[in-house]
Amino acid sequence: MKFLDPLKLAQITGRPIQAGETFGFACHSDLGCFTRCCRNLNLFLYPYDMLRLKTNLNLTSDQFIDRHVDIVLRDGHHFPEVLLRMADDEQHSCPFLAPSGCRVYADRPHTCRTFPVEQGVLYDAATRRGTPISFFRPPDFCLGRYEVRTWSIETWNQDQESNRHHDFNLSWAELRRLFENDPWGAEGPRGARAKMVFMAAYNLDPFRDFVFSSTFLNRFHVKAELVKKLRRSDEALLTFGFEWIRIFVWGQPSKMIRMR
Repeated sequence: MKFLDPLKLAQITGRPIQAGETFGFACHSDLGCFTRCCRNLNLFLYPYDMLRLKTNLNLTSDQFIDRHVDIVLRDGHHFPEVLLRMADDEQHSCPFLAPSGCRVYADRPHTCRTFPVEQGVLYDAATRRGTPISFFRPPDFCLGRYEVRTWSIETWNQDQESNRHHDFNLSWAELRRLFENDPWGAEGPRGARAKMVFMAAYNLDPFRDFVFSSTFLNRFHVKAELVKKLRRSDEALLTFGFEWIRIFVWGQPSKMIRMR
């Protein structure tokens, strides 16, 4: 999920879906295109996607990154993109694809859940607020768009159990947008501070070690009940990580984390 420039909306292919509008789609193994959308992908992973996938696979976040992730820092950008590494086969298949379908279906990424709908956030510079926006964009090979089942965005998100992903990804999109301006100075986006931020967003197991094994809790006041949650809940830790990034990079005030 990314912030979109209102002036560039006309460049986006696909049909915008407004509140109350519907689209037709169904995916099942009887379709000739079944799993074709799981091949030759540039699949961006967001922090909550990583959390769910590494848990599903019983991997640490370090292990998941080493085995399944490509980290790409593009010229002129100040924070890297995280992409799922495709299998080394002829079709560059998703590494979690089996003949019967997705092996991690219950914890599949947000992009896979909402397909063939793509979701973004329309940013209003005047109000500094974002509005979610959706486009129906099935690829040409997709036969599911000819199925008779109809959905609204609300019923589709509910059916695909994507609302939790949506909430986390919207929070991340709002935070990620702040990196459009360079916050690093001479240190650059590959420096120690940038690595700390990446850890707090994408590499949760070392981030938990940082919180509990360093002087962090001596330097910052965090309520005891929240500290307990951070020990056992990756979701609580990810929310905490987003908040800490705002403090660490931009010095934004926080009710969750306060200097002692």
